[in-house]
Amino acid sequence: MYLKNFKKAWFHSLLIYVLSATNFLVASDRKFSTSTTLSTETKTLVQLLEQAHYNRDAVKSSDYTQVIADYMGELDGQRLFFLNSDKADFVSKFGNSVYENASYLGNIDAAYQIFSTYETRAETRIAWIFEELKKDFDLKTNATYRKDRSKSDWPANFSNSEELWRDRLKLELIDELLNKKTIEEAKTTVHKRYERMLKNLGEIEGRDLAEIYLGCMARLYDPHSTYFSAETFEDFGIQMKLQLVGIGALLGVEDDNCYVKEIVPGGPADLGRELKPNDRIVSVAQTGAEPVEVIGMKLRKVVDMIRGQKNTQVRIIVQPANATDPSVRKEIIINRDVVKLNSARAHSAIFQVPAPSGGNQSLGVISLPAFYGPAEDGDTDSDGDKTGATKDVARLIEQLKNAGMSGLVLDLRRNGGGYLTEAIDLAGLFIRRGPVVQVKDYSGAIQVDSDKSSNIAYDGPLAVLVDRFSASASEIVAGALQNYGRAVVIGDTSTHGKGTVQTVMEMKNISRLLASSPAKTGAAKITIQKFYLPGGASTQLKGVVPDIVLPSIDDYLPIGEAALPHALVWDQIPTSFYDGSPLDTKILSPLRKASLERQSQLEEFTFLKRNIEWFKSRQEQKLVSLNLEERQQQKVSDTAFRKDMNKERERLAKNDFTFKEYRLGPPPAPRIKAPKKDDDEDAETLSEENESYGKVDIHLRETLRVIVDAIELGKNRESWASNRPPLTADSKGKG
Repeated sequence: MYLKNFKKAWFHSLLIYVLSATNFLVASDRKFSTSTTLSTETKTLVQLLEQAHYNRDAVKSSDYTQVIADYMGELDGQRLFFLNSDKADFVSKFGNSVYENASYLGNIDAAYQIFSTYETRAETRIAWIFEELKKDFDLKTNATYRKDRSKSDWPANFSNSEELWRDRLKLELIDELLNKKTIEEAKTTVHKRYERMLKNLGEIEGRDLAEIYLGCMARLYDPHSTYFSAETFEDFGIQMKLQLVGIGALLGVEDDNCYVKEIVPGGPADLGRELKPNDRIVSVAQTGAEPVEVIGMKLRKVVDMIRGQKNTQVRIIVQPANATDPSVRKEIIINRDVVKLNSARAHSAIFQVPAPSGGNQSLGVISLPAFYGPAEDGDTDSDGDKTGATKDVARLIEQLKNAGMSGLVLDLRRNGGGYLTEAIDLAGLFIRRGPVVQVKDYSGAIQVDSDKSSNIAYDGPLAVLVDRFSASASEIVAGALQNYGRAVVIGDTSTHGKGTVQTVMEMKNISRLLASSPAKTGAAKITIQKFYLPGGASTQLKGVVPDIVLPSIDDYLPIGEAALPHALVWDQIPTSFYDGSPLDTKILSPLRKASLERQSQLEEFTFLKRNIEWFKSRQEQKLVSLNLEERQQQKVSDTAFRKDMNKERERLAKNDFTFKEYRLGPPPAPRIKAPKKDDDEDAETLSEENESYGKVDIHLRETLRVIVDAIELGKNRESWASNRPPLTADSKGKG
């Protein structure tokens, strides 16, 4: 079973996203060591990688030396705290024994020793920063600072490190001064930032370090293999099932205090209407137990206390956001229940799109953010079956057909994948049986996975909209429908390029020693197969190349499989036997020509290209000026540009196609969120919060126009390349 690429472990963000604190504790004398359970997990992980990974032959025991540098990079991503001499020392001390220690002894003490040095370096540097902040800074210099140091070397020595950090502090102070702060206020803010970092360091636990170290080991084989701690494995399940048991509130920590940031529509907190955004959580109590104060507690621990079993109660004591007296407290009792994460569920709309022949075409759009599977307590269809992505899309198709749609766009933008079975079944909604994907394993054996149902949910004109974030299962569906000539694929220059299959194996299900252990165990996610389209081409690395390419900022971002280390290669296998072929040039050429003409003529594409050029120029600025006056001038220029673009965007929005949404069940209530802070006012967004379809979605607008073009082509029998109109399916089948 293929599972989508899960976000990096929550710990990784812990080193980047720092929590506010007014005082701090640092446990630099902490000693971590490999526990018996973790030792067994480590040996089990290496065995799985060596015996089950698709790329097992490409990694040798000597390659495990790379884990040291990779792990250092995970701890110190911007190359600020370690020294190059640290790397040399660690490689000399641990490099040659990484494999032996992990595979035979299950020992990862190297991870803890490296972290100890990192912690010492950070503590020493932050103490130095506190002293530096007492001094004056020359902000009229001509010096610059490299924005992204993730690929830079670590400083050669302490002298180079101090020079680097002086520039870094100037950068941070200027950033604060540009946000209308005085120099003293800026220094205070930066001081607090590093106090928070010290606090984070003190909260890091051995299991967090183990997760990163073992993850680096797995990623030697390919970028999508990793190790999940028990906590991350639990979160992974939540994402895949689109639900959790809790109260339905998103929390955050500021100045050691836990605040409610957002209320999830339809969750217990939303239904109770008592808990509000910006309420400060003071303490949490379980049924029959005393309240536990959460001030200064790690966010993860607060979340774990609030989550719990379905149909149980949790008591939350808060300081209401609207309380004028800081001593005011309010107790809120909430019954835990399933919280459905509907933001990742399929939804749809009918758009009214002008047609060249006059009037409007009613075109459907189905947006699918993930290929999710049935949840244990999920919705059911009319037959009582639990719904997944395919069943949801099929139901939406029926709604749109009943509403009179004459063409359909399947929007797979930012869809990172999901269940392979859902991808196969979903493609089958648009074709009359046949191969959807080929899967090759380590031995070279090829399995053809087909849609076996002769039923077809929609046989009309179809387009698939993709971007650089469309990955894996999304690429299978887009590529298969492209192979069959069933749909025109539109979007960025290519999709993500993730053509590999992962499986997740819980450690206690692999090892008998772990199965009998009362301790929670983690899981391994490893790559076991590669995907190929019905025509034989892999989606790995190259992705799916759209039939019609649209200008996009995404093409200037470092995203895609090709940007990931240890990515598997592209190749191809023999074609499968399927009844279809890519779009005939007789159809594709006029569609592409009409789109290119619009891209050169329409105002919205001029607007889009201006944004892209501005973004591209900023991306190319690898060095940031440390001259305050220069930065102020740049900010004035950037602010003027954004305001100009926002005005233009609002003007163009008046031409947006009207639409009517169709959802599975009642429309969701708007998310209740904490108000934006003042410094968010310049934020530029191209979609609206609480709106499923944002303003001036240029790629979607153009895709709808292409569908209209296809419908117009279909009116002229001479433009057909087969016995049916362009982008349609055989509604009669083959028997």
